[in-house]
Amino acid sequence: MRHPTRLLLGLLMSLILAGCNATDHTFCSLPAYFAVENTLQVPALHGALNNMGQFCTIRATGGQYVFADTRQSSAINITQLDYARNFYLGLSGFIVGLPNIPEMGLDQSRVVCYDWACRNCYEAFNVTRRMELQENGYAHCSGCGRTYNLNDMGQAVQGEAGKPLYRYRISFMGYTMLINNR
Repeated sequence: MRHPTRLLLGLLMSLILAGCNATDHTFCSLPAYFAVENTLQVPALHGALNNMGQFCTIRATGGQYVFADTRQSSAINITQLDYARNFYLGLSGFIVGLPNIPEMGLDQSRVVCYDWACRNCYEAFNVTRRMELQENGYAHCSGCGRTYNLNDMGQAVQGEAGKPLYRYRISFMGYTMLINNR
């Protein structure tokens, strides 16, 4: 009689341990790599990385990186070093900033990076539709009508319920920002 009980207990323990080994779903597995070594040269980016509740978009076009917030836009040239590093801006570019709400379990906010493409449109229709950056830390997708709160882990807060925005690993120290999801 003890043998079936041990077998059942062993099976339950295996299931529990398998659940504990689940991967971290905070960050997506999409490739991304981008570095700016002097954020002071890009006012929109520098402001977003240093002011709570402020965000900036990043894209590459015409041999330049273009950075824009809701008030200003600036560009810097893509260098040969950038090409050698194989920069990759996710699906559609990035939205970076410093949320005005710390993540659960943290006592202060940390810089975050989201993909500029609406995740729900991408997963439903395989479309990389850029969203419109709005004041006060929101991004709106005109395709599906969802509005995402960038201050609250990219959660959909208006429109149909949906998945939060894709998020990438980012570090910011001194004047150097690195997005690296490789």
